[in-house]
Amino acid sequence: MLFIKKGIVIIIGSIVLSIGINLFLVPNKVLDGGVIGLGLIFQYLWGLETGLAIIFLSIPIFLIAWFKYKLYFYNSLHGMFISSFFIDLLHPFHKMFDFQMDPAICSIIGGGLVGIGIGIMLKFKTSTGGTDLLAQLISDVTGLNVGFLIFVIDALVISLGGFLISTDTFILSVMTILTVGLLTSLITWNSKEHTIS
Repeated sequence: MLFIKKGIVIIIGSIVLSIGINLFLVPNKVLDGGVIGLGLIFQYLWGLETGLAIIFLSIPIFLIAWFKYKLYFYNSLHGMFISSFFIDLLHPFHKMFDFQMDPAICSIIGGGLVGIGIGIMLKFKTSTGGTDLLAQLISDVTGLNVGFLIFVIDALVISLGGFLISTDTFILSVMTILTVGLLTSLITWNSKEHTIS
């Protein structure tokens, strides 16, 4: 029963964050933070598939989890593969849906959807892996809120993206990660009561 519940949580969270990325962030060259943001940088600069880039970039973090936090390794591996799959699967939708909205509004909506998707998974002790997994591991050691830790990592990634892509990308991405951090923090508040093992 827990396996089914966990699978449903991963699929719902992955679809929600993938819609946020592909329909609202990608059309405006906006970044999320963490490994997803790095995957988007790879896409914007070199045309690589974001989901595939996420998988390769997540390998070092999953190696750490394998040796030190096997529970998180198992709880996040499926989340990483499924979310990466949906990010690439839904990528063509950014050409089919052009909402003609202000890029700032798209950044906030996209960030909200990403934050909800990540928050849903973290609430039930699963994640997309990558820096979400890293933030969860650090949170367990330090007691700091997962959303706050994701925000710090995200800030580093979008600063890199702003330098490599454009100032507009940086400014819009700041709005995105603030929204992601806020929604993730709200959803994961007191999340320890929802442990999935």
